[in-house]
Amino acid sequence: MVVLKKRKALRMITSILVTPVIILFIFMLLLYLFQSHLIYFPTKNLTVTPEDYHLDYESISFTAQDGITLSGWWIPSKNARGTMLICHGNGGNISHRLDTILIYHKLGMSVFIFDYRGYGKSSGRPSEWGTYRDSEAAWQYLTEERHIDANRIIIFGRSLGGAVACQLAVDLFEKNSDTAPKALILESTFTSIPDMGAQLYPFLPIKLLARINYPTIDRIGKLRCPVLILHSPHDDVIPYEQGRTLYEKAKEPKRFIELRGGHNDGFMLSNETYILGIDRFISDLDM
Repeated sequence: MVVLKKRKALRMITSILVTPVIILFIFMLLLYLFQSHLIYFPTKNLTVTPEDYHLDYESISFTAQDGITLSGWWIPSKNARGTMLICHGNGGNISHRLDTILIYHKLGMSVFIFDYRGYGKSSGRPSEWGTYRDSEAAWQYLTEERHIDANRIIIFGRSLGGAVACQLAVDLFEKNSDTAPKALILESTFTSIPDMGAQLYPFLPIKLLARINYPTIDRIGKLRCPVLILHSPHDDVIPYEQGRTLYEKAKEPKRFIELRGGHNDGFMLSNETYILGIDRFISDLDM
């Protein structure tokens, strides 16, 4: 009887110790396998168009290097100061960025905004390397199809789009600095996906589990163009400290604008600070 009781107690202790380990292992496995579902939140339906805001525009279809068909909008500005290539965030599609398009249009910039693969009318499924290819295809469309001088293009990225924009700018400078963008604007952007994962799951070995990286922190120091970084201390998704870290890592010339408000409404709540700050940045580029 004593032996049986000891065995039962041992099994109970073993179960108590092993069960959490199994649960943690399953959680890490799911995190590893379904990582893309935690990062990309595309929607296919376009809810509005620039025409709904009384803007002239063209609906554009173009092709990435690997054959994926991509979709975007070209919104021209009369006597444009330059062109803004917009890399949007990880949710929705281009139709959810009309507020941003309006701001740049009012600032006298022509705008080209595109959907990554799997977003909006673009085919395929989103991935890290896929978004890099998509941004490269958007750049090629502007410079090769529309024959826009690279020196008159600013690349803008918000949130995840900032990581995509930074990668594109670095790649272009490494290929040929004479055909690289005039400047880069990063708004509410993270240092890397593993850094974000460590914030959410400090008890997990995120760097070992990460299949998607977007290492903006490793890229930004390689840039040789003016950089503007905007971030809010009250950002409820991407920590303000990550925006400051990117700024510290970037080379001169660089600027930092502190926004107010949350991750998704900071640019609207900051209003005058946001618009005037970007306007001055563009003016000082002497485009």
